[in-house]
Amino acid sequence: MSAGFLRPGAEAIAEKGWLLAHKWLILRRASQIGILLLFLVGPWFKWWIVKGNLNYSYTLDFLPLTDAFQFVQLLAARQIPETIAIIGAGLVVLFYWLVGGRTYCSWVCPVNLVTDLANWLRARLGLKGGAHLSRQTRYWIFGMALVATALSGTLVWEMVNPVTLLQRGLIFGMGFAWTVILAVFLFDLFVMRHGWCGHFCPVGVCYSLIGKFSLLRVKLPAREACNDCMDCFAVCPEQQVIRPALKAINGRAPIILDENCTNCGRCIDVCSKNVFRFGARIGAATGAGAVAPLPK
Repeated sequence: MSAGFLRPGAEAIAEKGWLLAHKWLILRRASQIGILLLFLVGPWFKWWIVKGNLNYSYTLDFLPLTDAFQFVQLLAARQIPETIAIIGAGLVVLFYWLVGGRTYCSWVCPVNLVTDLANWLRARLGLKGGAHLSRQTRYWIFGMALVATALSGTLVWEMVNPVTLLQRGLIFGMGFAWTVILAVFLFDLFVMRHGWCGHFCPVGVCYSLIGKFSLLRVKLPAREACNDCMDCFAVCPEQQVIRPALKAINGRAPIILDENCTNCGRCIDVCSKNVFRFGARIGAATGAGAVAPLPK
């Protein structure tokens, strides 16, 4: 961490100023809260800009959007989606193919607000260690959720989906929904850093599969300027994605291609050397200067 005992990003704040050192974080919070409010102003004030929830919504009475994992569950349950739901799923997949699959997790999902708060508080309280669990666990949960859906013919995951329950709790008040959200918060706070989003959530898995081929990436045009302060690693919710690109492991190009990168932009914020920036994967150098083509 920078200067021994300074919090991550301290050097960036000194170098760039507080605002630029938090630019992407501020934009993310505005996006998450703004999107959540669009869903809530209808039930609260009868301003029906968006109808539905993050699983399926209808914006301004003409734009359908269907959550990718919801759509996969419908297929697993052998339910035939309506044409409008198919169009909505296609639009969502196209959008996240462009901007990065797990951008959903860091820029849209309201549960990320809860887990980030837990992680922030965990750091302020100096809580270290915790349970160790493979990040591959989320893929097993993804698979088991689909198997359970296929066997039962019902969307099993939606019974406990914190994203759905959080919106329901904000509309209808206290109940089981808040118990689940509180459990997620306490788990991330006391048991495991980024435990829910990084190790359990199958929704994130679905978007990571889209993100494997997405165009928008975090690039490292100045990786030779890295001073090994480790601030990027400290703030990254998926720490394993940084090192291969940053240290050119196995000749890796200066671009993060791991599908689990959430494009949160925190590595860009906290880097005082401006090693990172957003960019397109097209034209990224690989090894001795070749071009990284789009996957076919």
